[in-house]
Amino acid sequence: MPHNIAMHTSAQPDPQRLALQVSELGKRVSLPSGALTILEGVGFSIAAGDTVAIIGASGSGKSTLLSLMAGLDTPTTGSVLLDGEPLSSLDEDGRARVRGEKVGFVFQSFQLLPSLTALENVMLPLELRGDADVETPARAILDKVGLGERLGHYPRQLSGGEQQRVALARAFVTRPAVLFADEPTGNLDTATGQSIVELLFSLNADAGTTLVLVTHDEHLAARCGRRLRLDGGRLVTGQGKPS
Repeated sequence: MPHNIAMHTSAQPDPQRLALQVSELGKRVSLPSGALTILEGVGFSIAAGDTVAIIGASGSGKSTLLSLMAGLDTPTTGSVLLDGEPLSSLDEDGRARVRGEKVGFVFQSFQLLPSLTALENVMLPLELRGDADVETPARAILDKVGLGERLGHYPRQLSGGEQQRVALARAFVTRPAVLFADEPTGNLDTATGQSIVELLFSLNADAGTTLVLVTHDEHLAARCGRRLRLDGGRLVTGQGKPS
């Protein structure tokens, strides 16, 4: 089946379908000094197409929560349903399959492969998924993020903002059900960061993707439809705007 590279019109959250359901989630790790609780009793649901910011001070458990929701880590207690898939009861191969099929990532550190060109970095998740045509959609989305003339450039030949644009293209090219962004502007100057934010929300609205954004930036969090605040590993507020 040919890959559909056309972007959808802006989609509204669908409260009838849950993209994420987090129930009584807890994470503890063992240290020489004893057990350390990172998260405890965290629970919430996110509707398909919603935009949600997870905020809190450094060390509040934000990145750990994102890792658990994305299936990059397993909880000590509780469960995560991602687009209907029970991540907590899957083995690593199963969670990897779900990530490949349903999840996109954008990280503070870009995490591009230095030995691959911009085009090759964006083609990679399509190749891993086994798509028949990987170059056409990769070229199309790189053009959409303004890098149509930089396809053959390696990460070291690109500015920080350009590298994050490649990372955004790579995240959206698979048309994921959920996109996780962890401090996506953390390594960028203010002006570049703002342009990346505008691009992120534009791509997200076009694709109708569910966006879960971890940030310490209150202005960035305010762009999302809901804000979930962590404090000491517990969910203390879940603010939302009316649909």
